[in-house]
Amino acid sequence: MKLVGKALKRKIGGFTLIELLVVIVVLAVLAAIALPKFMDSSARSKESALKSDLKILRNAITLYKTDTGLYPLTLADLAVTAAPAKGNDGAADVNLTASSWHGPYLQSVTTDPVSGSAFTYTKTTGALVSSAAGNALDGTAYATW
Repeated sequence: MKLVGKALKRKIGGFTLIELLVVIVVLAVLAAIALPKFMDSSARSKESALKSDLKILRNAITLYKTDTGLYPLTLADLAVTAAPAKGNDGAADVNLTASSWHGPYLQSVTTDPVSGSAFTYTKTTGALVSSAAGNALDGTAYATW
């Protein structure tokens, strides 16, 4: 009778090695399933921010062009608090009529969240593209966004 009592006390006192190994294996399988879903979350968030920033900047360029009839010489011209002296008409830099300017069009000009550098802007066409090299997670080149 004493043997049975000792065996019960040992069983109640803790987990067996097999039970601990089963728990570890289950946790490892769950981690193997969950981790790949979160591994590219940083890249996805940067790409999402890039798409949003491009849309905002392109809208500001369009508003500037609609108001003044000219493209801004630099992206910084979208955030200035007084009318810039010049703009680009698609061929040359020309004087800007201050009364047609209704800015600032942006609070500040951001950098490309993927590359960390300034966006690539062409003043003669108002074209704006990402300065990031390479392809996005969906396979498209950043320069085509």
